[in-house]
Amino acid sequence: MKNLRIATFNINGIRARLPNLLEWLEREKPDIVCLQELKAVDKDFPAAELESVGYGAIWHGQASWNGVAILARDAQPLESRRGLPGGDDDSHSRYLEAAVHGVLVGCLYLPNGNPQPGPKFDYKLAWFERLIEYAQGLQASDHPVVLAGDYNVVPTDMDIYNPRSWLKDALLQPESRECYQRLLDQGWTDSLRHLYPDERLYTFWDYFRQHWQKNSGLRIDHLLLNPVASAYLSEGGVDAWVRNQPHPSDHAPTWIRLASRKRR
Repeated sequence: MKNLRIATFNINGIRARLPNLLEWLEREKPDIVCLQELKAVDKDFPAAELESVGYGAIWHGQASWNGVAILARDAQPLESRRGLPGGDDDSHSRYLEAAVHGVLVGCLYLPNGNPQPGPKFDYKLAWFERLIEYAQGLQASDHPVVLAGDYNVVPTDMDIYNPRSWLKDALLQPESRECYQRLLDQGWTDSLRHLYPDERLYTFWDYFRQHWQKNSGLRIDHLLLNPVASAYLSEGGVDAWVRNQPHPSDHAPTWIRLASRKRR
């Protein structure tokens, strides 16, 4: 397998953040990118602009909400799935999967679930159940698999600046955390937590109350690796500088590197 830098980035409106996205792509040169919250219909996706900086793309858009895409540097992703199984009546654009550079990549935008309790939280948990069931087969694959995206889950209190301020939020509810842990129990590796077991890392800073300026962040963007992929995990991090750009998303790109050789 070639040396790969794989990233996930909740763009929070791809047309509004396109200059930030292009600058990040040209500066960091990730090989594979999963984008969430495109907030654009398919015809408005900036495929030509991305191609101009060397990225092929597939996307599943939706007006005003949701939307996911997979980008590949100097390549075209080969789509393998659009939407999770079991959601025939689910019109939300939240899951896209492709083979890219020898890796199977699932790009996901898990429902936020607020306010809870209520129908939105019920939908979050139901969607999570569909993901858990489908992920079981991917985890056992003989090929490297990465499930990357905005999971809208703070896995532990170490992944948030102050859990007391978010106790009623869907991102911290025991049911949300239990679902995330069930994924890990299947054999998936939470790549950033594996690399940094004792560090507070954040991927999201709310626009309000100067959360960015105070580094009052949450870690809700995750890259989960099946055992085949995790054997190649070499480094990872958060490109927090992107959050400091003009008119930023409230998320920063989160990335890992899979080395060309397995770890010893």
